[in-house]
Amino acid sequence: MGQEFIIKSQQIEDKINQLLPSQGGYAPGVDFSASTTVIPIVDLTETAEGSALRVDLQTAMSLGSITTFSVSNTTSTLINTTGYFRVFGAFSGRNAGAVFSESGKFTLTDGLTSKDVVEYTLRQSAQEVNVQTPFDFVVFLQAGESLTATSNNTSIVLDGNTRQIADLQGNLINP
Repeated sequence: MGQEFIIKSQQIEDKINQLLPSQGGYAPGVDFSASTTVIPIVDLTETAEGSALRVDLQTAMSLGSITTFSVSNTTSTLINTTGYFRVFGAFSGRNAGAVFSESGKFTLTDGLTSKDVVEYTLRQSAQEVNVQTPFDFVVFLQAGESLTATSNNTSIVLDGNTRQIADLQGNLINP
């Protein structure tokens, strides 16, 4: 059996008056009370609206939710809209026995400042080297920011996809 307590708090009264004006402030001498009885509250709003989707299903790819890219010997802007984005694919590189360095990278920029997120480099080698490395990361872009991919040679390729997973406020985006 629960116990009842009287609560005297001006802050609580003010908040109730603000949130529920028809419930507070109009009956002098009425106190707020609390109880040690536990009353569970279950929020079924998302399910009732039909918008609940398991997280693993929410991150699924669909024909309309992914954007494919392939970058070789150039710089390309992959994303320039706000929100949270998953970027995934593979870095492929081939150094055909030449003695020089080749690289591919992803960079976040606001037009003035740039920061490399991921960079792949094939170092100097007299032997032929073939590399394929997967990548999978999430970026957050605010207004005016973009994600670019750069390859400095035709033998360096960044192939992949981008998918927006949430908007700027963090609301999940279904496929």
